[in-house]
Amino acid sequence: MRLGITVLGAVLCSVIGLTAGVAVMSIDLGAEFMKIAIVKPGVPMEIVTNRESSRKTRTLVAFRDGERQFANQAYTTSVRFPRKAFWYLTHVVGRHFDDPQVQLYKERFPFYDLVKDEERGTVLFRTEDGETTYTPEELLAMILESAREYAEEFGDHPIKDAVITVPAYFNQAERRAVKSAADMIGLNVLQLMSDNAAVALNYGVFRRKNFNSTMQYYIFYDMGATSTVATVVGYQVVKMKEGTRVETNPQVVIKGVGFDRTLGGLDVTLRLRNHLAKLFNEQKKTKNDVFKNERSMAKLLKEADRVKQVLSANQDHYAQVEGLLDENDFRAKVTREDLEELCKDFFPRVIKPIEEALRISEITMGEISEVILMGAATRMPKVQEQLTTFLKSSELGKSINTDESAAMGAVYQAAFLGKGFKVKTFNVKEGNVYPIVVEFEKHRTSEDGSESSKTVKRTLFGRMNPYPQKKVMTFNKHYSDFSFSVGYGDIDFLSDLDKKSFPQLLLSNVSLIGVEDAYQKHKEGAEGKGIKAHFRMDESGILHLDKVESVFEKVGEAAEEKDESAWSKIGSAIGGLFGGSDGKDKEAKVEDSDEDPSSAAAGAASEGDQDAKGQNSSKSESPKSDSESPPKKTEEKSSGKQEDEKPSESTEEATEPPSEQEPKQKEKTDEKTEDKTKEKTKDKKEKESDKKEKKEEKKSKDGEKEKEEKKKDEEPKKPKITTIKEVINSTMDSLDLPNLSKDRMKEAKKILASLKAKDKEKMELEKAKNELEAYIFDSQDKLSQDTYVKCSTESEREELNKLMSEASDWLYEQPDDAKKDVFIKKLKSLKDSLKDVVRRVFELEERPKALEALKSMLNHSFHFLKSVKNLTTTDDPIFTEVEVTTLETLINETSEWRSTNLKEQKKLKDYENPKMLVEDIALKIQALDREVKYLINKAKYWKPKTKPKTDDKKKTNSTDKASNETKSEEAESKTEKTESKTEKAESKTEEAESKTGKAESEPKVDEATTQSSESQEEAPKESKSDKSTKKENKKDKETKDNEEETLQIGGSERIKEEHTEL
Repeated sequence: MRLGITVLGAVLCSVIGLTAGVAVMSIDLGAEFMKIAIVKPGVPMEIVTNRESSRKTRTLVAFRDGERQFANQAYTTSVRFPRKAFWYLTHVVGRHFDDPQVQLYKERFPFYDLVKDEERGTVLFRTEDGETTYTPEELLAMILESAREYAEEFGDHPIKDAVITVPAYFNQAERRAVKSAADMIGLNVLQLMSDNAAVALNYGVFRRKNFNSTMQYYIFYDMGATSTVATVVGYQVVKMKEGTRVETNPQVVIKGVGFDRTLGGLDVTLRLRNHLAKLFNEQKKTKNDVFKNERSMAKLLKEADRVKQVLSANQDHYAQVEGLLDENDFRAKVTREDLEELCKDFFPRVIKPIEEALRISEITMGEISEVILMGAATRMPKVQEQLTTFLKSSELGKSINTDESAAMGAVYQAAFLGKGFKVKTFNVKEGNVYPIVVEFEKHRTSEDGSESSKTVKRTLFGRMNPYPQKKVMTFNKHYSDFSFSVGYGDIDFLSDLDKKSFPQLLLSNVSLIGVEDAYQKHKEGAEGKGIKAHFRMDESGILHLDKVESVFEKVGEAAEEKDESAWSKIGSAIGGLFGGSDGKDKEAKVEDSDEDPSSAAAGAASEGDQDAKGQNSSKSESPKSDSESPPKKTEEKSSGKQEDEKPSESTEEATEPPSEQEPKQKEKTDEKTEDKTKEKTKDKKEKESDKKEKKEEKKSKDGEKEKEEKKKDEEPKKPKITTIKEVINSTMDSLDLPNLSKDRMKEAKKILASLKAKDKEKMELEKAKNELEAYIFDSQDKLSQDTYVKCSTESEREELNKLMSEASDWLYEQPDDAKKDVFIKKLKSLKDSLKDVVRRVFELEERPKALEALKSMLNHSFHFLKSVKNLTTTDDPIFTEVEVTTLETLINETSEWRSTNLKEQKKLKDYENPKMLVEDIALKIQALDREVKYLINKAKYWKPKTKPKTDDKKKTNSTDKASNETKSEEAESKTEKTESKTEKAESKTEEAESKTGKAESEPKVDEATTQSSESQEEAPKESKSDKSTKKENKKDKETKDNEEETLQIGGSERIKEEHTEL
């Protein structure tokens, strides 16, 4: 039995574990704040609150006294000890040490000790001890880990999958760095979603009925803490293939993006902080300069942020800080005009992201349905004034939650991508912000034998190309090992500061090994179709090189089309897909991959130096036409022989049909000229002619078949083409930002795991201390209460109070690095010393309730026993004598036990150990309840024994038959009487007709009079029949058997009477 229970428990635990893994989360990773959302089975999408019950959490981590701190606790540390807290990490993640954005970060936060990572060339944060350093990825991983802990505590579910939002302007290195941070903590990133796409998805999900097949355009303007992004999106209902069926679902497409990395609320806050610092220095309360004091500047930064928010709703406000510097307080008045004057060069930049987004999307403001605001900085009145002036509109869209919409949109996408959820499809097509090109060397040999090379660029993913998407790059004239580079394309649309963030445009260098060997291997009997590199931009906007392969087409022996197998047809079709053109004019070309149908719908094929506008075609808006494109490619890329043969076949087929129609037309003209009198003879002749014509047609068809077979024998048979693919080994070297090596990644995971273990140990230690302290205070309070005084002696209380005070002193004397086991052991010893008194108090308070319940159970059982004894006197008893005596014995024993123990308990004092325990009373109640329930359940499902049939039933059946026969005879006699009445009525109507004459109008009147007279005569007759039926009904009621049959007979008699009278 115990083994079965343990197995069942293990199964339940495994099921719970499986269902728990279904929960997914989203993290809206902002520079200053992050918002977390969760969705789990049975619970809709919901924003997660942290341990301070706040719906948004600061993106901040601090180290103090060997302990990590997050959220508001870390923010408090950042004000007192700025060097110990690290935030605004999205400025430096995935960037080189010499990047202009890193230098700007140093200017804004000069107290950080930033050093260069010599291995990767990135940034390292050095802590106060001067030895420990952390990469931005490690610090970001700690913040992500805290977000997951908040979500798991909030949802009471372990979480492994998440969708993380990042700014739309994040490049390849930044996106890879964020994903590496998530990998460090074992968080599976379902998608790195751009925050503008997440907001657009959240807006569209709740308005999906408002969209149709016509594209509707919106602008989302997001001004956050550190940057501003304007996005033009289009909503449309499209047909898309899901599995084997085509469904119609809404879709949002990112059409254009404009951004400014340095335009945000933090810039305004820093300017206001510097203004407040100048005001304090002007007050000359101390000789020290406030700009040189890190803690004072951190306090002013906090106050500047508060004042900025107040000035968004008020014209003026006072800034005040207690003990700002040298114990001097600061207080100054700040007006909205002062703030706007400080940011006079800030506000003209507000509209530039919108202009850039409209330019790249090629959409005018007249086509925009609404401009919707996002981000906390859009609450500034001057920002809204600039937007309304540019848009020439007095209303701005404020219909979404600016703080939480990105997190809610991302968690909807997480539920769509995760397992265990079924949500309505809302397709999202994000846009590639930075164009990506492929560079390679093209070698040429001139007539004089000299060789020359030329660098060729081919656009792989143009600007605003939708993704996820796959593309194939084909190199047609490379027969030996070679290399090519992948990098960014034209970035002239960026500002000068952003351009400096791209010291080199190359992303990676790819070297191919084994190209010459592949060509030598298939030198004979095979034609090379080029080297194909398969690229993929995944859902997170990260570029991947999946594989590189060489493709060959081998022409086999000639074979008839009918004899071709299905595999050879598939092979030739695939060969047509991968087969390039003649290769005379193009060295390399880019085409959409045919492996993923959804990728073909995402964007158009790009060839040569085609620009982004040509690539970003309308295919993304009409997936149905895209799904039909691959077969067209196979037709275009089929072999030349097949193309030459197709026109001849079509002409032959066109000359076949006309022979059958000419004889039929002659027959129709002959039929019109003939006379009708000779139709029969003509039909016979026609039948004979039809037979002759059919014979002739068969002969002609047989002849045509023979001719066709002869032509086919004369024509050249189609060749059998097979496609051969050889995988080419490739090595990729990252040039923009090297990824963390396996050793460093392993070391980073080890560091994070040790820090997490320390945090857990610290939490458990604090919990043990708190429990011990709470127990000491609670016990000291209880020992003075009346119940505890009754249940203990004076000496016991004195001893216990002394013990508690000593434990309290001991607790505060313990060092900070004490182990938790010491406090747990101390708590256990205190509970053991107090358990006797606690038990007496419990018995004193709970014993009366238990005795009352026992008394009620005894009364219930006694009355039930009486009813059981009455049921056992029948011939077929429900309960046996053994069952009845068992219950009676149990009731008597329990009653006797209660009376004896109750007398003994009354003799004892309250401070003495009790004789009658609540636990024993509960066992007695349980025994009685179990026995009574057994008997009740037996009575519920008991069935009496069936008795044999007697002769009485036969007698009743015979009497019923006799009564039914007599009633049927009476009904027949009544029908005869009614027939005689109808004959008399007919004779009277004939006499009336003879008297009136033969006028046409009079018969109607006579009919009416006869009908009325008949009704007058029949009225009393009907009343007599009603009386007779009532008598019969009374007789029927007297007989108890076959009541339903008699009622049916009575009803049938009435129907017969009415029918005969009519």
